[in-house]
Amino acid sequence: MTTLATPGSHKASLPDAGQAIAELRGLSKTYYKPDGSIMVEALRSVDMAIPRGQYLAIMGASGSGKSTLMNVLGCLDRPTGGKYLVAGRDVGGMDDEELSVFRGQTIGFVFQAFNLIPQLTVEGNVEVPLFYQQIHKAERRRRALAALDTVGLADRTTHRPSELSGGQQQRVAIARALVTEPLILMADEPTGNLDTATGDAVLATFERLHAKGMTIIMVTHDDEIAKRCQRIVRLRDGLIESDTLPS
Repeated sequence: MTTLATPGSHKASLPDAGQAIAELRGLSKTYYKPDGSIMVEALRSVDMAIPRGQYLAIMGASGSGKSTLMNVLGCLDRPTGGKYLVAGRDVGGMDDEELSVFRGQTIGFVFQAFNLIPQLTVEGNVEVPLFYQQIHKAERRRRALAALDTVGLADRTTHRPSELSGGQQQRVAIARALVTEPLILMADEPTGNLDTATGDAVLATFERLHAKGMTIIMVTHDDEIAKRCQRIVRLRDGLIESDTLPS
């Protein structure tokens, strides 16, 4: 097993190649009404293993459970049954504070909206997650510059978001997700606000990251985008309808 560490943090065990970096075991998520009766079973006894370094697409119609699955995989929500393990750790056994710290150090998020802070420079936006992790200023800057170089924006560090194109802003958001050196990168419709050509450029960035070994989980409604991933999981009524490896 390889070990990753960030300054002042716990150490997270990183599975060797081929082992599951995330695993769902009989996982369910039920939402209840105020009177305690069941409102909806969003996920129903889902079993799934995600190997380290896999590029996975999650698909499904509205109400299929894909957003709930994304929230559970990203440690934004807790299951009501079963287990969710990340790098061998049972997320369900963590208290709220421990889960928040673990999520910040383990999961990187990229959303459809770029969610950049307009008053900050590109470098400042990328540094934000490290500020909350109380990383020293010099180390924050070093890692921010390295992340921006990874997404091809090393020459835009002093620009403001308003001075960038939509595709560049999304690449800044990807750099911000990478700066914490996460085990898993999660993307929720990351090209939804972009035109086709710009979206292709952003997807090319994800593909380069995957080629370097990054585990990526992407929610998308677009079959053509999903076909660019290694694996496609389709949900229906809280169950896995299909789990395929596109040719």
